[in-house]
Amino acid sequence: MNKVQKWLLGALVLLVGIQFIQPGKNVSASESIKSISTVHTVPEDVKQILVISCNDCHSNNTIYPWYSNIQPVGWWLAHHVDEGKEELNFDEFATYSLRKQYHKLEETEELVNDGEMPLKSYTWTHKNAILNETQKQTILNWSKSIRSEMLEKYPLDSLVRR
Repeated sequence: MNKVQKWLLGALVLLVGIQFIQPGKNVSASESIKSISTVHTVPEDVKQILVISCNDCHSNNTIYPWYSNIQPVGWWLAHHVDEGKEELNFDEFATYSLRKQYHKLEETEELVNDGEMPLKSYTWTHKNAILNETQKQTILNWSKSIRSEMLEKYPLDSLVRR
């Protein structure tokens, strides 16, 4: 066996071996009692947009594609979901301070408006997650509405940093 064959055999053994090291899945058995819908109204059209375009990375329940079981792709997806949830988790939104809720809604508006969310790396394989202009406007209007309600209900200083 020459060096190239040994290297290929070693790479194959390694590739097969890593298939047994599966990351944990982000799957929740029930709806969260700390979700955004427990503190703010989420109309059905907004809920549908969130489910299709946002929740795989920004909730406690990801719908995994078949290739998530192939390593190292599964590890990359798990890391990506963890980062998304760390940045914004709609299923944990009620645990955020009022200031953080307000700020996350501001960021959501900015990222959706600038076309940065959903990520291109996600929409490349999830074409149905691409937001059309009507969907973008629906999310923007909903977020602005919540922020307006928050400003009416709570002192400005508790929501906006100076």
